[in-house]
Amino acid sequence: MIMKKISQLICLFMIISLNSQTHRFIYELQLKMDSTEADYQKFNMILDINSKEVKFYGKNLLIADSLNKKFGNMNNKHVDMTGQIVKRKTNTTENENFINIKFGYYSFKTNDKINWNISGETKQVQQYTLQKATAKFGGRNWVAWFNKNIPFNEGPFKFSGLPGLVFEIYDTKKNFIYNLIKSQELPRIYSTEDFVESNFGNKAIPINEKQKQKLALEFYNDPFSFERTNFNTSNNNLNINIGGKEIRTLDELNAQVKSMQQIIKKYNNPIEIDKAIHY
Repeated sequence: MIMKKISQLICLFMIISLNSQTHRFIYELQLKMDSTEADYQKFNMILDINSKEVKFYGKNLLIADSLNKKFGNMNNKHVDMTGQIVKRKTNTTENENFINIKFGYYSFKTNDKINWNISGETKQVQQYTLQKATAKFGGRNWVAWFNKNIPFNEGPFKFSGLPGLVFEIYDTKKNFIYNLIKSQELPRIYSTEDFVESNFGNKAIPINEKQKQKLALEFYNDPFSFERTNFNTSNNNLNINIGGKEIRTLDELNAQVKSMQQIIKKYNNPIEIDKAIHY
């Protein structure tokens, strides 16, 4: 799928402003939450590049933060559903990953060097000449199309290291498809402290990947542990609401647990499939 919205790209692609502090590139991400289904979920994702750092995150996080700053509150919140919030120092492969697990917000570090095979194959998309590259990453095979005239060796998520900006990238099974749709030049380094390094008041707690898996398994084993603590064993009666349904008995709560576990299993299709948790 080739940049359906390429007409929206700003002509400043061709001349990168020396005065810009943040180069912002917006990608449309299509992903399959369930690999067995044909339907895609669509998200707009932001790649911010400045002289020191590269950040990748969902546009909905930016929108919620902008509304909070406009109205002077923290009432607007957003939980990322893609599992693709990362930041790294420019020209490195050391990523800091950010993730929501139930009520907690966590960060963990990974080294994600990608060994690209650059092909001589090119294609023309409007005025842009794109070159093909392939790689294996995260247990998937990837095809990327990049432009050597845009002087950033960056792309969406962790897909960096090519001699030019990635315009399009997808895995060969088409579970994840990214297309560049827009660019912006910002006159300052854009702060993400409230929605990347923190999640609207919850500062990211540093953990490692082993701890991340442990937390995710604990959530799976009892996704309503907090609600369970409110259960009054003396009268065997609950007064809680889950997804709009009032839960009155322990049996009803356990039924909700099983239902949530089925959902977690169904949508267990992370971009780095080799790190998928086996529930």
